[in-house]
Amino acid sequence: MRPSPLGSFLFIASLAFLGPAVKAQSLLNPALETQMHWREIGPYRGGRGRAAAGVPSEPNVFYITFDNGGVWRSTDYGSNWFPLFDAQSTGSIGAIAIAPSNPNIIYVGSGAGIIRPDLATGDGMYKSTDGGLTWTHLGLRDSQMIGYVDVDPKNPDRVYVAALGHPYGPNAERGIFRSTDGGQRFEKVLYKDEYTSANDVRIDPSNPNIVYATLWQQQQSFIEGQGFGGATGGIYKSTDGGTTWKQLTNGLSNVIEANLAISQSNPNTIYATVAVATATNTVTGVVNLYKSTDAGEHWSQVTAAPGGVNDQRPLGRIGGGDLPTIVVDPKNDNVIYTASTVMWRSDDGGVTWTAVRGSPGGDDYQRIWINPNDSNILLVISDQGGVVSSNRGQSWSNWYTQPTAAMYHVSTDNAFPYRVCSGQQDSGSACVDSWSPDGEITFHDWHPVNIQEYGVAAADPDDPDKVYASARTNVSLYDRKTSQTAFVGPDMSAKGPNGESYNRNVRTMPIQWSPLNSKMMFYASNAVWKTMNGGRAWTRISPDLTRQTWAVPTNAGKYASTVKPAPAGAITALSLSPKNIGVMWVGTDDGSIQTTSDGGAKWNNVTPAAIKPWTRIFNIEAGHFDTGTAYAAANTMRVDDRSAHFWRT
Repeated sequence: MRPSPLGSFLFIASLAFLGPAVKAQSLLNPALETQMHWREIGPYRGGRGRAAAGVPSEPNVFYITFDNGGVWRSTDYGSNWFPLFDAQSTGSIGAIAIAPSNPNIIYVGSGAGIIRPDLATGDGMYKSTDGGLTWTHLGLRDSQMIGYVDVDPKNPDRVYVAALGHPYGPNAERGIFRSTDGGQRFEKVLYKDEYTSANDVRIDPSNPNIVYATLWQQQQSFIEGQGFGGATGGIYKSTDGGTTWKQLTNGLSNVIEANLAISQSNPNTIYATVAVATATNTVTGVVNLYKSTDAGEHWSQVTAAPGGVNDQRPLGRIGGGDLPTIVVDPKNDNVIYTASTVMWRSDDGGVTWTAVRGSPGGDDYQRIWINPNDSNILLVISDQGGVVSSNRGQSWSNWYTQPTAAMYHVSTDNAFPYRVCSGQQDSGSACVDSWSPDGEITFHDWHPVNIQEYGVAAADPDDPDKVYASARTNVSLYDRKTSQTAFVGPDMSAKGPNGESYNRNVRTMPIQWSPLNSKMMFYASNAVWKTMNGGRAWTRISPDLTRQTWAVPTNAGKYASTVKPAPAGAITALSLSPKNIGVMWVGTDDGSIQTTSDGGAKWNNVTPAAIKPWTRIFNIEAGHFDTGTAYAAANTMRVDDRSAHFWRT
């Protein structure tokens, strides 16, 4: 069976691409519009997920969650997945916990569950008492991001929540929360300040009064890829069910961020991946693996990355939200797994490691779940979805059953039938067929079209087998005929007359073909670039169009003194007029809108005064009927305001 048509929270649909004749008819006959409906066309590749859980007593049943695709369940060892969360008010889920004493009781924490430049926020905690068929919102609505949830092994009403809080600003609803009545009320039991998050909480499987938690001082910057923080995090322990806590420091110091794993067979054994501050880095630090054999009273370093003792590969991702997670085999406390850029296993307590699963097939694994009744049964969630193994990782189910890919900026090509193209979060660009001779669109009907993450895909109007895609530092060209990808520029290394740079990029840079000249293509960094020969030569047609100075946003809070206003933005929106080849509009991630009427010889800053610095102009659209009209969609998430903004001139 296929997932329901609403199974993908982020999907590409064909409605927006009806031809001009059909659109004109619909204006004359409104009844035509009532006959139109959305259809899911994929791509059938999983998107980034953060949380995973299974049912020990039902080894065929698993749950996975996605950054922006809700909660999904499989009842056949991962062969098929079905969406459970489409009717809820958020699709972003970063934490899930199934009550060990009653697998019909499921708690999920919303928000992506991981702090990083591209994220989706949520609206608190949810609960199901019927295996995910129906859901009730519980509370913690202002937490926005929840990192982990754990449930008492014997009492399904006793639950702990690690709340990350607002990713882009300080707020009080963060820290460790406890509920003893099934989520009707939550009590904040571990809290430092409005800048310090909680990112992990674990209950001792042998004694539910013993609880471990981690705190992490963090905040994303309004400038993409940057962040604020400090070394005030740590690992904490409570022996009275979370009422009082003490910080565990023996063998640990300068902890920025930590993820925990408790051995079920020997709960005195605890492992932790830890980002440790250095003299020059108090935001991401150096990642180490630590172990305690006396319930956290003393810790010893097992391995480190980079350049540390023993084998550093299992700690391939750095901290700052991408800290590797860890899990212990329920039957053997010397067998541990880490989820990093590769999924690793150690059979000797972390001294030596073997790769279990890696690229090709995915990267940036997020979490691993092991069935406590059968250690051969593994579930892992990654940037490309969830997969299941019943033989300790020798073989796996596939993730071409989860249409949860987060796609950006849709375009279509001129093939027949046409294809729908976009950049996918964490997985590169893809094009999906709009029609299939098999009666329905399946995972056979899409194909990757470049090797870069994120970005925008735009096919050559004259040759749809050539697909160009943007990325942080370059433009790539994928040729379907040869299955080869080449980088085609532009070269942005040259400085301006006053030493200014034109190579500032973010993850989703615009790329667009002129609707009036099929040879003319544009790409944007913090300036606009044009090519007339498929990328063999480029011309810069604008100066730096971002803000040259700006007021520090108030959400910087106590970090404001560390911010030095200077050019730092990039162009995130570009639109070309279909009426006049010289008219184009740009919008930036630092809150600037500019336009030209002569192909870039002169640019006018037309930013409305009400647009705050670091408002992200996400999309801009030139008017279809005249050259004076344009629309801009903007968001202020990065100044800690989740309001939507829509502008028209």
